[in-house]
Amino acid sequence: MKAVLLLFACVLALPLAANAQTPAPTPQMILPTAAQPARVAGESALFCAGYIRYQRFGQTPEIVGAEEEQEQRTFSDGDIVYLNAGSRQGIKEGQSFQIIRPRGDVKGVYRQKKGFLGTYVQEVGQLQVFKVREETSAAKVSFTCDVAMLGDLVVDIPVRESPLQRPEGNLDRFADPSNKAVGRLMMARDNRELLTKSDIVYIDLGGEDQVKRGDYLTIFRPLGTGNLTRVDNEEMGRNRATGFQSDRYRGGGISNQGTRAKDETAFVNANGRYRYRPITSREVKKARPDMPRKIVGEMVIIEVQSRTATAIITRVASEVHTGDWVEIQ
Repeated sequence: MKAVLLLFACVLALPLAANAQTPAPTPQMILPTAAQPARVAGESALFCAGYIRYQRFGQTPEIVGAEEEQEQRTFSDGDIVYLNAGSRQGIKEGQSFQIIRPRGDVKGVYRQKKGFLGTYVQEVGQLQVFKVREETSAAKVSFTCDVAMLGDLVVDIPVRESPLQRPEGNLDRFADPSNKAVGRLMMARDNRELLTKSDIVYIDLGGEDQVKRGDYLTIFRPLGTGNLTRVDNEEMGRNRATGFQSDRYRGGGISNQGTRAKDETAFVNANGRYRYRPITSREVKKARPDMPRKIVGEMVIIEVQSRTATAIITRVASEVHTGDWVEIQ
């Protein structure tokens, strides 16, 4: 009986001994990871921006049919469409393509460059091929920026990565010129003319000007220009020597509300007296030295073509519009 009790006590002691030999877990300190800089553009902005292509399109596959074409003229996510290219043209099952729509040659815009700039190409969406025949292919629309239509072209999906967002801060509205390449903000997506942060725009600087994806540019205009309206802001006053007194009381031939006179040789007559002709703001502007430019915003390049580039506006100090100038920082 004593042997049985001793054996039972030993069995109970075994887990306690094992626990005593197991070291306590060491506390771990988890340090906060540094926040990654935000991206300037998301997938929609990157692959729906559009571009101005200098080279002409050759023999390019296009959408020529759709499963529900008897009821639809436009197609979007999930719709089945047919291409006029198959295995003979190198199409394979599982391939993805971009849907594009050339809109016409770029003309009649503000521009710095001369000559042909290219054709504006709208990026419509993407599709994936799931069935390939010898001359045709069936594909499913997987992503759309706009509705697809018969006649839209399909090309390889471009490789694009959004630039990193710069740290937030006030835009330096009085920065000196960088003396690098200067171009014009020619046009914007969706025919917009008055622009702000996150709008997609197109400029006449491209690969031939050593512009690269991720380059930041300053948006500016000459002082005194821009906006939809323009006011001369001239002084409205009558002649300094007459016109302020009444005909009856003749309160005086000069008024402390009269227009300005300037003490310069050009405005003083032979007797050393001020001329009666008023000095205007327009005359002051004509005689002044070169003035600082007016900085209105900042943009970053997301796509580069031969003679042009696509950019997204990242910061604004005031309203931006087509026709503004841009300079590489």
